[in-house]
Amino acid sequence: MTSKTSGTEVVSLDSLARQRRDALPQPTTYELFGVEFTLPPIKALPFELQERVGDLNDSAGVLKDVLGADKVKEMYAAGFQFGDIELIAEEWQKRSGIEPGESQASPVS
Repeated sequence: MTSKTSGTEVVSLDSLARQRRDALPQPTTYELFGVEFTLPPIKALPFELQERVGDLNDSAGVLKDVLGADKVKEMYAAGFQFGDIELIAEEWQKRSGIEPGESQASPVS
């Protein structure tokens, strides 16, 4: 749908945005070393979170923001290692429809 505002055409993206959101995969529940956690598809993360973390090169920071401090403490207690966090990030990217290693471009760059 388009409209005119002060002589400038405005294109509404509402319908297209809804279609894209509806096409996203469902959140995925993972289990590792007895710790269960659910991650939404990466492209469904709130804009402010994407802005805060920048990109997926900071997997630990993204997981802390998405899962919360209590779940991260549970991961620490279970003995998660950095390699485990990398594995989680790779699987999360794959199940989100993002090629491993492909980062989400920062919207402010």
